[in-house]
Amino acid sequence: MVKTRLSSKKKMRNTLFICFLIMLCLIGRLGMIQFVQGSELSTLAYQQQTLDRKINPKRGTIYDATRKKVLAVSSTVETVTVNPGNIAKEDKEKVAKKLSDLFELDYEKTLKKVTKRSSIETIAKKVEKEKTDDLRVWMEQNKITTGINMDEDTKRYYPYSTFAAQIIGFCGADNQGLDGIEAKYDNELKGKQGSIQRHTDAKGGEIGHEGENYVSAVDGNDLVLTIDFTIQSMVEKYLEEACIDNVCTDGGNIVVMNPQNGDILAMATYPSYNLNQPYEPYTEELKQSWEGMEQADKTKNLQAVWRNKAIADTYEPGSVFKLITSSAALEEGITDTDHEGEFSCNGGIEVAGVRIKCWRYYRPHGSESLRQALMNSCNPVFIGLGQKMGVTQYYSYLRKFKLLEKTGIDLPGEANSIFLAENKAGPVELATISFGQRFEITPIQLVTAISAIANGGSSVKPRVVKQVIHSQTKEVTEIPVQKDETVISKETSEKVLSMMESVVSEGTGKNAKVAGYRIGGKTGTSEDGVNTNKYVTSFCGVAPIDHPQVVVLVTLYNPTGEGGHQGGGVAAPVGGQVFSEILPYLEVLQGNQEEVENIEQVEAPDILGKSIQEAEKIVKESGLEMVIEMETEEIDKENTILKEQIPKAGIIVNKGSKIYVK
Repeated sequence: MVKTRLSSKKKMRNTLFICFLIMLCLIGRLGMIQFVQGSELSTLAYQQQTLDRKINPKRGTIYDATRKKVLAVSSTVETVTVNPGNIAKEDKEKVAKKLSDLFELDYEKTLKKVTKRSSIETIAKKVEKEKTDDLRVWMEQNKITTGINMDEDTKRYYPYSTFAAQIIGFCGADNQGLDGIEAKYDNELKGKQGSIQRHTDAKGGEIGHEGENYVSAVDGNDLVLTIDFTIQSMVEKYLEEACIDNVCTDGGNIVVMNPQNGDILAMATYPSYNLNQPYEPYTEELKQSWEGMEQADKTKNLQAVWRNKAIADTYEPGSVFKLITSSAALEEGITDTDHEGEFSCNGGIEVAGVRIKCWRYYRPHGSESLRQALMNSCNPVFIGLGQKMGVTQYYSYLRKFKLLEKTGIDLPGEANSIFLAENKAGPVELATISFGQRFEITPIQLVTAISAIANGGSSVKPRVVKQVIHSQTKEVTEIPVQKDETVISKETSEKVLSMMESVVSEGTGKNAKVAGYRIGGKTGTSEDGVNTNKYVTSFCGVAPIDHPQVVVLVTLYNPTGEGGHQGGGVAAPVGGQVFSEILPYLEVLQGNQEEVENIEQVEAPDILGKSIQEAEKIVKESGLEMVIEMETEEIDKENTILKEQIPKAGIIVNKGSKIYVK
């Protein structure tokens, strides 16, 4: 009996001990919840009980330089979501069926979302309002008042599809800029999200009587580019023609820059792609093989066409770089433009035991002045100038022209030049650099350097955006022009420009001549890599010589057509075509009166507001040719009215010139 009593006490003691431990654990857990996890759990409870639907702002509009052309705009669409807990059980299948049919979705997946135990599920994003209006009518007819939400959203649209594609870039599904201006200026363009908040229970049902809390979105700021729609259109047209006619297997690019302020008036890359469908194949050849292509190959092809070759790809500039060597030599007083017989070309020059040939080694240029050497593009002369300056002096000019650093242009993905380090550059390396080979730069670096020559000797930073317009106040903020340190003197600048004019009037760049205008330039041809049998051909031009307003660089990659691969025969004519259109458009006065007197000129007629049929007759009678740029091949010439013409009415042009109309 005593033994039984002791056993009962032991059990009671054990029970009390266990209860004490349980109480201790509970108190510890409560303390953990209250003091350690309290803030986190409070936040989670708020998130569970608060239905927060985001309202996307409209991205800012992107305009061309004239603000007359909209290059990127956001249109209003809607995002459809459901609150499963607010949809009656008997309506769930019916709702899922309507949503899947209307938005072309999988029924089983849609039904799973509609019946899921969650506060909110997204059904469809960026839906056109026509479809959501259809859904609203259906909801009214079926007396479904809760559980389906349609919130305003935005969708990016590019009115001119392929226009300036590599400059403008595109956006992702969440309206975030992924490339080009869209990415570089994403913070300006994207705006600030708004929201709709509503208190719900665990199933998503509405609780309380507070109603919805609406926070409106703030739209993004607008941008005004330096890109001129008309000039960009001209450049894209001639670049495409050049790449097709000369069978440029690796495409090409053209950059047009105002040397006075750094404004990029045009920057075209070929091939281009449709900004509204950036993930789709962009050539007929790719379209045929796209379905069977590996994803890695698709990505590689897309990234290749998205690249802005003018800023992201480096190349050997070839003889165009002789302008830099000439500028440095003149600035240092090593030579002058017209010392007759100062140089002699015998077909090559020996440097540190290595003989480097002139491109015309088989028929040497003989006695030359600096002007004649530039006109003939004679390699030995520029090698000699490099030797006289030496590595240290020469590299100091590379730095002055900012060729050893990025230009800082306001576009993503800019590459830097590839030069041998100064302390590793020997006599042979200096020799090849002096005439533009065995190093690489980007087209934008070269255009920027030549702009310093064109504007009187000052360094200028290239820019693509010139204004930001605030979405709320409409206040305009100017992006400042950055033009600072002197690279060469005005006297040296004028001498180099004079020699460039001789290159176009009598030298290797004569195919870039435009009657009546004073144009200067330099051609270039270089190997694209070592032992690749590929070439890069280029032409850089400046006009008008007496007060340069545009610098044009044409770069064509691996031309394999019948015209060959020399800069003078392939790239210079393209430069001439571009100048022949741009200069009248910019209303640049013709300066070569002798040539003007020898050619017949006419005034561009006013054909705006007239039908195509009437305009064709007027243009033909003026001795000009009309080119119609329409999005459709079927044109009603009798009733289609013209709204744009290039050049404008009243501009003096050469007889036989083209008038472009839209």
